[in-house]
Amino acid sequence: MAAPVGKSTGRALPSKPRGDAPSRWERRLARLGYRAVAGVDEAGRGSWAGPLVAAAVILPAPTRRVVEGLRGVRDSKQITRSGRERLYAQISRYACGIGVGLVSPATIDGLGLGRAGRLAMERAVWALAIRPDYLLIDAFRLPTIDCPQEGIIYGDSLCLSIAAASIIAKVERDRILDGIAGLYPAFGFERNRGYGTAEHGRALGQLGPTPVHRYSYAPVRAVLNSGRLC
Repeated sequence: MAAPVGKSTGRALPSKPRGDAPSRWERRLARLGYRAVAGVDEAGRGSWAGPLVAAAVILPAPTRRVVEGLRGVRDSKQITRSGRERLYAQISRYACGIGVGLVSPATIDGLGLGRAGRLAMERAVWALAIRPDYLLIDAFRLPTIDCPQEGIIYGDSLCLSIAAASIIAKVERDRILDGIAGLYPAFGFERNRGYGTAEHGRALGQLGPTPVHRYSYAPVRAVLNSGRLC
């Protein structure tokens, strides 16, 4: 697969970093006097079914104790399910504030993925009990939110608070799909989380899409156009 290309420069981006997310953004902002920096990320963009889920996480100042306590926090896609659950508990223990925002499949279909993703992130920020004074966001900016902010490419690998948000969003979304799985057992949502696995594709072709599918996504739309509806 070709390397992703930055929109502003047209240049290929470097490979996505791996390993624990550093805290240099948070350290820089702490030196500048910011006290409520929220990392923001979302989960479920490529899934054929289920909601988009975003999280906003405000961590305390990145002291040695905090950084050591959050050791292992990185892009959620690089962590096992059990590891995410463990880190979810750690992040919840250390965080000053956590907000979660959801966008339904029907809203994704109506708005398109880009706008829906921003809406989920906005809802996560609005759900914070503490008003953030700076936002660090994975790849995006949120122009509707009046707050200083940065969109960081590969932010979930490069920035501790964004990585924390990616874990919170992923675990929250996994739990939602676990609940949906009981309604539609043939689709295996508890295993594939709505993504396009062979198991999911077979069930979709045999049974048609469910009310929790994203009808605007090409594989779902193709089955829907064939007249099948679960």
